[in-house]
Amino acid sequence: MASSSSAESKLATAKTFLSTAASVAATMMLARSIAQDFLPHEFQDVLFSGIRGFFGRFSSQLTMVIDEFDGLVNNQIYEAAEIYLGSKITPNTRRLKVSKSEKEHKFTVTMERNEEIADVFDGIKFNWILYCRQVESKSFHNPRDLNSTLRSEVRSFQLTFHKKHKDMVLKSYLPYIVKEAKSMKQELKTLKIFTVNPDIMYANLADVWTSTNLDHPATFDTLAMDSEIKDFILKDLERFVKRKEYYRKVGKAWKRGYLLYGPPGTGKSSLIAAMANYLNFDIYDLELTEIQSNSELRRVLIAMANRSILVVEDIDCTIEFHDRAAESLGPSPRNHQQKQVTLSGLLNFIDGLWSSCGDERIIVFTTNRKDKLDPALLRPGRMDVHVHMSYCTPCGFRVLAENYLGIKDDHELFKEIMESIKATPITPAEVAEQLIKNDDPDIVLKGLIQFLQVKKKEHEEAEAKKRSETGGADKESQIA
Repeated sequence: MASSSSAESKLATAKTFLSTAASVAATMMLARSIAQDFLPHEFQDVLFSGIRGFFGRFSSQLTMVIDEFDGLVNNQIYEAAEIYLGSKITPNTRRLKVSKSEKEHKFTVTMERNEEIADVFDGIKFNWILYCRQVESKSFHNPRDLNSTLRSEVRSFQLTFHKKHKDMVLKSYLPYIVKEAKSMKQELKTLKIFTVNPDIMYANLADVWTSTNLDHPATFDTLAMDSEIKDFILKDLERFVKRKEYYRKVGKAWKRGYLLYGPPGTGKSSLIAAMANYLNFDIYDLELTEIQSNSELRRVLIAMANRSILVVEDIDCTIEFHDRAAESLGPSPRNHQQKQVTLSGLLNFIDGLWSSCGDERIIVFTTNRKDKLDPALLRPGRMDVHVHMSYCTPCGFRVLAENYLGIKDDHELFKEIMESIKATPITPAEVAEQLIKNDDPDIVLKGLIQFLQVKKKEHEEAEAKKRSETGGADKESQIA
């Protein structure tokens, strides 16, 4: 009986304790809710910080504060945590913030103020809270908040965990969050194409480039190229993005140069777009004729972001590079040197000291005439991969027929078309133009056959005229 009475007494005591604890917790939650709704923000800060400080004296927990800004610059850890925690939504999450700008394709999900999210890393639980406080100030302006001229909001993440895990948090957990956030940001971002701001010298470094969304649909599956070339480029790109430590070990800047050469209409621009879509890299389209000097060129290239593709189209005719041989003959007037872009200035960014300003970049030059380029531009280390964009081939035609007509298997007219394509210089762009003229595959393919016959005749006439002119010139040289 005594044992039973003792058990009942302990049970009653436990019930009383739990009931009291629940009442205290409920009272504190109610008080917190009332305080947030009715008390001024400044008083809330004092009250809550005092309560946290009192209970913190008896706690084994440690709290790290991660402010939004580090002085006048963004705090990388805050930005990473904001992205990372947006993916840690649980059924217990009550409030989230969702945003989407007009130019973006996807929604951005982040924590709402004073919301708490729990995360588990390496078997250890971490508690996060987004803490916000209002600061009254007429002189303070937060550029990320248009309403902050008179009232600004100071935001910070508070990360709470057991004190014994402090070293692990600094050495493993936070670096993991930064790495994961970078990957998530890359996957979710909307691709953009950048062009140079006309007011280069008067713009801030962040405003040197202006951008718009890149909606080009080209992929490696839709490119009208031989499969061997496509496979080579894909493998080369995959190898490049995985070799950060290798580039660092051998002492080279983490970049890769491509030269795309061939006649107009062979798909050079489509290949660049396919590379951007495959890697999820932004494109920076550099028009060299808009650059007035080497100093402007450096300013523009330094302002590029990492994980991007720099494109200089028609490198053979966009600008007259200052001849290096002429440079060696003697100094030019100082003002003349300052107002020109030289080949050496461009090469210095590609593989000189300035090439280390940025990581994981692809540099693509295009040209219709490879033979017109300075040999210094073509050597490995500057243009590592030379891709010949040729006329349409039977393999390329099959890709175009599937893209435009939906024909995956052989058609009865394919054999005749492919024989004509082998014998006729015709670009993929010209073939595509013919395939888009009608929805009926039979009508389109018959029209393409006629077009190929005309192109073949024109090519033969041009070749005959060329031989005739060459023969006449040879006779004149013999007489002379």
